[in-house]
Amino acid sequence: MYEETHFAMKEEYASLSKLLMEFVNISKIDKAWVCKSGNDSKAIFSASQPNILANSNRKFILSATIHGSGTSPVDFQWSPFPIEVSGASIILPSPSGSKLLIVRNSDDDSPTKFEIWGSSDLEKEFLVPQAVHGSLFTDAWFEGVSWNLDETLIAYVAEEPTPLKPTFNNFGYTSASTSNKGCNSWEGQGDWEEGWGETYVKKRCPAVFVIDINSGEVRAVEGINKALSVGQVVWVPSTIASQQHLVVVGWPAEPRKLGMKYCTNRPCALYAVTCPFNKLEAIKSDLNRSNADDDSNAVVLTKGISSAFCPRFSPDGRFLVFLSAKSAVESGAHNATFSLHRVDWQSDWNPNVLPIVDVVPVVLSAENDCFPGLYFPSILMNPWFSDKRTMILSSIWRSTQVIFSVDVESGSLSRITPHNSSSSWEVLSLDEDNIIAVCSSPVDTPRIKYGCLLKKQVPNAPWNWQDVPSPLFRCSKEVSSRLSSLQFSIMKIPVRSISENCTEGASKPFEAIFVSSTAKNDICNPLITVLHGGPHDVATSKFSKTLAFLASTGYNLLIVNYRGSLGFGEEALQSLPGNVGSQDVNDVLTAIDHVVGLKLAEPPRIAVFGGSHGGFLSAHLIGQAPEKFSVAAVWNPVCNLALMVGTTDIPDWCFVNAYGSDGKTYFTEAPSKDNLNILYDKSPISHVHKVKAPTLFLLGAQDLRVPVPDGLQYARALKERGIEVKVIMFPDDVHEISRPQSEVESFVNIALWFKNYCQ
Repeated sequence: MYEETHFAMKEEYASLSKLLMEFVNISKIDKAWVCKSGNDSKAIFSASQPNILANSNRKFILSATIHGSGTSPVDFQWSPFPIEVSGASIILPSPSGSKLLIVRNSDDDSPTKFEIWGSSDLEKEFLVPQAVHGSLFTDAWFEGVSWNLDETLIAYVAEEPTPLKPTFNNFGYTSASTSNKGCNSWEGQGDWEEGWGETYVKKRCPAVFVIDINSGEVRAVEGINKALSVGQVVWVPSTIASQQHLVVVGWPAEPRKLGMKYCTNRPCALYAVTCPFNKLEAIKSDLNRSNADDDSNAVVLTKGISSAFCPRFSPDGRFLVFLSAKSAVESGAHNATFSLHRVDWQSDWNPNVLPIVDVVPVVLSAENDCFPGLYFPSILMNPWFSDKRTMILSSIWRSTQVIFSVDVESGSLSRITPHNSSSSWEVLSLDEDNIIAVCSSPVDTPRIKYGCLLKKQVPNAPWNWQDVPSPLFRCSKEVSSRLSSLQFSIMKIPVRSISENCTEGASKPFEAIFVSSTAKNDICNPLITVLHGGPHDVATSKFSKTLAFLASTGYNLLIVNYRGSLGFGEEALQSLPGNVGSQDVNDVLTAIDHVVGLKLAEPPRIAVFGGSHGGFLSAHLIGQAPEKFSVAAVWNPVCNLALMVGTTDIPDWCFVNAYGSDGKTYFTEAPSKDNLNILYDKSPISHVHKVKAPTLFLLGAQDLRVPVPDGLQYARALKERGIEVKVIMFPDDVHEISRPQSEVESFVNIALWFKNYCQ
């Protein structure tokens, strides 16, 4: 009997893994650009596809010539085959589209390679050794690569060169310059330098460099205070080659570096610096030295605002536009509602007379599905329409992502994507005043869309969106068949209990995305409750390969955007800090009761799955409502804040979520007994004795955000009480557990775990 059961499980494991691989192999677009070519345009798409065996992602380029524009149907003439760009870290066309930069970072001590490609061949190739700088930053926070106007210089952000370390031999310390490393000597470690936390543990401090593509000479931008970590570099528009300047974002490192990734509440400002290839020593005369830090070359442009990043200049140089997360900085919430601001730039600019103008303010409470504010907006490097004052961007709008335009002079905002669409949209590039976007839903693989304004010069004129047939996003017949049997809806969930001090925004309904099978039967599919992390994040209605896989194997999904999620206004978001483990738990239970009441789910055939704060919520739910759930799966879950606070790269997160905005005041590196008691009481570990659900743990051994002991302690506590537990440890993964092999193994095990306990 055991052998038969074991064989059946192996067969099921093999079947599920084969299906999952078919979902995972769907490609995705990372970036896109459009270059003008005569009367036509040429679109370049940088895409990627998992290479499971190599445990990495294949990067490739696919191009298309665009014929037609305006209201007439457009025709995309695709190149016959994509071109793989092996080892490419950065791909970026020049402003004119005549050159293509490809950067290949090194994972060891070998040089970084810069390639400049022309229309027919490789024009230049430069190797930059580690003695000059390390790898370029390619993440969403510090990354910055920018061509200057005449396409002779490229500014970028890379790791500072490796510092000299002490060298020792049999006689003791010896000078590094005279030592013969590897021969009767060894290199010491030197002083430890604190990094920016999760995913940056092996990265040296970011710094700005400029390469001359004619000579290959690389120069560092000097004079920036060492207490600043800088990134997101852009050129100041200038036709005078000898007086070129750069704008960078700077994050102060004092009093200590806390985790940066996923955290917009780190104070930052915009700074102007001089180009190291300037022929004129103009910085001291051009820039008012009173705005510089000490003897620094970095001149503050955004005094009086606690957060400024993502700088973008208008094409004519009239405006410098930037985003701000001042709400997050001031409240302590790790993410909050953004705002958009403008500086009126002049050729003879003086930092003392650069007033900051509010363009899109923080929205406290959105009325009747109106604009809820800016949340992690996606802004292109060149987001401007031809009028040079209207910019295009994507942002979260409740449970969807939408595209809209902003007039940066008037502040007027217009939604461009269809109001009746429940899908999520993201802008990829502009083709003059037309838009190339990608659209998807939980049950539809991504599709390329081409948008044209039907009546130009008419306010709020409708847009015509055309489907663009594309060789990208192709999936197998099996995947296509399974997706065709699924449907989704976005449900509004009324708040069940409203406290007396509840704000207007926090008393409004939250949302959940419900995915189900279109098959008609009297028996509900088992329900998986899916919970996002953050907690100030959001699950949008875009396509997720892994969630679509779970739905296709016979489950309904309830993806809950509890209060505190992004996209619903600042008041709703700020209602959660201080109330974690209660308000978010009640919201999820309310959402489950809502679908049970609609006869779309049947307790106890309900599973729960989440990671990070979603794991925190999942662990709370199986402890506070043990009869509601038959099984759980969690990855890198927050289980004990009192344990996490001493080991995480974001200890301030623990205090803010436990105490609310007062957590900024209570935050200390040496928590008191009272602090630890409150942190413990807010944690799932305080309810562990009530848990009944078998629980699967997926843990990344290199996680700095929620270090492994947090999940292991909870798993061991469950085992101690006789609860069925399975732990899978990924030795090389960080908090996300997103490496291709790890993702496949995780979701095959989740599917099998749920099948065993939730059928």
